[in-house]
Amino acid sequence: MGMEAEKKRQEEYPWSRTTYHTTYNMILAKYKVQSCLEHATGNSLMDLACGDGLMTKAFCERFDRVVGIDASGTHLEKARDLCPDAEFHESLIEEFETDEKFDSVFMLDILEHVIDPQALLQKAASFMSDDGVMVVHVPNCDAVNRKIAVLMGTLTSCDELTPFDIDIAGHRRSYNIKSLRKDVEGAGLTVKETGGIFYKMMSTAQIDWFLQNGLWEGNNFGWGRVGGEQKDWREEFCRACYEYGKENPEDCNIIYAVITKK
Repeated sequence: MGMEAEKKRQEEYPWSRTTYHTTYNMILAKYKVQSCLEHATGNSLMDLACGDGLMTKAFCERFDRVVGIDASGTHLEKARDLCPDAEFHESLIEEFETDEKFDSVFMLDILEHVIDPQALLQKAASFMSDDGVMVVHVPNCDAVNRKIAVLMGTLTSCDELTPFDIDIAGHRRSYNIKSLRKDVEGAGLTVKETGGIFYKMMSTAQIDWFLQNGLWEGNNFGWGRVGGEQKDWREEFCRACYEYGKENPEDCNIIYAVITKK
């Protein structure tokens, strides 16, 4: 497939965080940003691919210089409105060229979409300063909700791509921690650290419903303690899923690799 056809392909997929399962995806975005910033370095960032700028906006609060790349002009219109201080370019990552080097490079939920993930990792590393860091996120096919789905019979295997994965999100492959590490090392890069983001025990549609409609008020809704201090229990639930996920990365919704050149 040529690059022109590939750009058109990527532009045609309808998925975005603000149009599908919005409640959960906005919460997940918050914790994806938090995890990125826990591993970031320096004052300059390249965001590959930045999409509609939802997470880029948060990154602009941390970095003095932010450059976003995305293949979708429609997404970039929204990103420019959200992030007037950032610089954006409409391009496939594979075709973008610059001599500028960045302290941090974030590549979030991209490798599962592209033709050649190892080549893309090499390209992204070319934008990174010699002592910089790259953070890569991918969905985890071994997440606990997918393990449950296999036991239920709604998936034939953890790495099966669902119709939503293929037709809405445009995924070409599945990843777990082992295969993510294999692609990074196959690109000649060094995996400094791997981890997970958010323990998700239900499907995305189910947890999105649960976060909107769950019994979150008061203390008498099945979490063990009755009485005591009142809290925002939905917020506490999400925070706990993030913290638990740090200890159990292989079960998380998202897995990541922190990458250096050597």
